[in-house]
Amino acid sequence: MPSCTEGLAAPVIAELPFERVQAALERLDSPQLTRLLAAGEEVQECWRVLRKAKLNVVGELLRGAPEFLEFEHYPDDDVFDAETQSQYYYHAHRGLPGENGHFHTFVRQPGMPAGMRPVAERASEPWPAGDAALSHLVSISMDAWGYPIGLFTTNRWVTDEAWYTAADATQLLERFRIDHAGPSWPANRWISAMFVLFQPQMALLLAERDRQVALWQQAHPGEDVFEDRALDVTSWLPISVDAQLEFVRRRLR
Repeated sequence: MPSCTEGLAAPVIAELPFERVQAALERLDSPQLTRLLAAGEEVQECWRVLRKAKLNVVGELLRGAPEFLEFEHYPDDDVFDAETQSQYYYHAHRGLPGENGHFHTFVRQPGMPAGMRPVAERASEPWPAGDAALSHLVSISMDAWGYPIGLFTTNRWVTDEAWYTAADATQLLERFRIDHAGPSWPANRWISAMFVLFQPQMALLLAERDRQVALWQQAHPGEDVFEDRALDVTSWLPISVDAQLEFVRRRLR
């Protein structure tokens, strides 16, 4: 089970420029925009039914926990869909400004396209292999009220993943889906819809992740960049569901 074992020690780097995000969104055609709109409406529907019971997606994952502890996984055995090989958990530690905690998301090796393999690097620490060679995708940063405030990517050591190129990891964005009811059907539907609504931004973040890792390696020759504790958050972007939906609806009009 992957874990984030240390705090985010370094400053957040590589916030995506607004112009780059805007350009990517402007390139979307009507079918793509319609798909994003449906996902955004699904996100809002999940919030609606949770609010009626005075709940939120974060509280759904913390339900039954005696206390909310740093670095612990919620739920403690993660959420995993055996059909799609998608996986996530929520946790908190000294992290990003305004953050209560964040979701880490993964796709395991059996859920990847045939032939997809981690990069061939000489690693100073063992990487998970075989069916355990999972890929971390993006993290979703949440505020104290249970709403998303940002997306970010991390270095390999943070989640003890195998490392796949951004081009490969981007293919996995469409494969991430939690299609069952445990431990919370609204939370699972919400996080699955978030991967559709913000897929353009997630793809940009993964590309920026690889660019930042390459720049770091150039600046630190001879070191294993994937194990460098000074590099943890590799790309970051603040998000707003309302703003994303407003943009999509305006374009479709």
